[in-house]
Amino acid sequence: MRVVLLAVAMAPTIAATQPGEFSPHDLALLDRLTWGVDASSAEHLRSVGMERWLQEQLHPPASMALPAAVNAQIEAMPDVHKLPFDMAASFDQQAKSANQVADPEQKKAAQQVYQGAMNDRAKQAAARTILRALYAPDQLRERMTWFWFNHFNVHQYKANLRILVGDYVDHAIRPFALGKFRDLLSATLHHPAMLRYLDNADNAAGHINENYAREIMELHTMGVGSGYTQADVEALAKILTGVGIDVKPEDPKLPPPLQSQLLREGAFEFNPARHDYGDKTLLGHLIKGKGLAEVDEALDILVHHPATATHLSRQIATYFVSDDPPDSLVQKMAQAFKTSDGDIAAVLAAMVHAPEFSTSLKPGARFKDPMHYALSAVRLAYDDKVILNTAPIQNWVNRMGEGLFNHETPDGYSMTSASWNGPGQMMVRFEIARQIGSGSSGLFKPDVPNAVDQPAFPLVQNALYFNGLKQTLGPATLAALDKAVSPQDWNTLFLSSPEFMH
Repeated sequence: MRVVLLAVAMAPTIAATQPGEFSPHDLALLDRLTWGVDASSAEHLRSVGMERWLQEQLHPPASMALPAAVNAQIEAMPDVHKLPFDMAASFDQQAKSANQVADPEQKKAAQQVYQGAMNDRAKQAAARTILRALYAPDQLRERMTWFWFNHFNVHQYKANLRILVGDYVDHAIRPFALGKFRDLLSATLHHPAMLRYLDNADNAAGHINENYAREIMELHTMGVGSGYTQADVEALAKILTGVGIDVKPEDPKLPPPLQSQLLREGAFEFNPARHDYGDKTLLGHLIKGKGLAEVDEALDILVHHPATATHLSRQIATYFVSDDPPDSLVQKMAQAFKTSDGDIAAVLAAMVHAPEFSTSLKPGARFKDPMHYALSAVRLAYDDKVILNTAPIQNWVNRMGEGLFNHETPDGYSMTSASWNGPGQMMVRFEIARQIGSGSSGLFKPDVPNAVDQPAFPLVQNALYFNGLKQTLGPATLAALDKAVSPQDWNTLFLSSPEFMH
């Protein structure tokens, strides 16, 4: 009952910062731009100052590396360095072998082994994402990696995407998360996960599939109602004909005039025999039929369209600032996008330095989505103590409805509060708060047979709390914490408080 009462939001009182204390403004900034404030990150921000910290996050130096214990876990994953071509070819062969088994029972068992292996690859991909989110020093890049994956969403349970989604995040999203949007858009277009998910692998001259072309314009670049027409979608679909996937070792047989236009890079293929070489008109621009070069021309047109700058800026502002970000802020970000030729770090810098962003750092302004809630709770409870099993976190975000790689439609998960703050969601969060606050919750039991749960004790009531977080709490939350009957009860109450939900 005490936990439920805490769900009633109160206006926190902010006391003046004393020497040795953490600034409530800096803590709010840290919590907003990272996967959650913890003692180590708060101390680092205080030691280098807000502006230098921000520059580190916007332009991470090469020296920023994962902790050794985290890197060791990632390097131990079987397919972490395998290429999509090799993985897809190997799993295709495994599927064929399973389907060729004559005995029905043995065939069923072989198919189950195949499905289980794909499930395992998806779990590994989720584990890598969670470990990086928890411990990477370049936290803003990790926040943006999740944002851009959601923006360029693919669903792991379509076809063989479970074996491709990890590489998609690691090589098509993360390296470009703070770079030029044009490079990010191109990287997703060339990745087999996107081409399979939105069916462009089936898009060919005479058999046009508009799925990917439509989502590029509706979701990835310009946005709904931005002025493109059905004719533009059809033109883009024709431009994208022949852009697909091929994991066969031999090249397709082509007439001699087309052979020089064949391009294969890993699992990506441009097959000129499947391309529509007619001239197209996209958003008023004539694009002459010339093959794969049409795609680059189309991407340039889309990236430089004013609607793209506005659409992307509004989505980023919704993610970081509020459900309905001020138009003045969106326009400042869109202008930064245009003047920097789509530089994502420049857009984020414009956002953070805008007075509208500082105003939004007031307590209770931004409700955490499930991913942010779960990760921020673990970061606060364990700081830089590295967990040994991400399965509990994967389970928590699944229960809260924001499972990794699990959104079926291309629009990705909603970033607005109304999607996540209903009564059912809050009850699940209270239970997760109890699990994290009461003990190790399986986070320190390696995911291997006969593993032993290693002792670990969540410490939320620490120096960071007394020197900073306590100042951000309202009277009702402080009163409830004073009535805690044990450290575990105190942890649960704090992680259930309205202030921590935001």
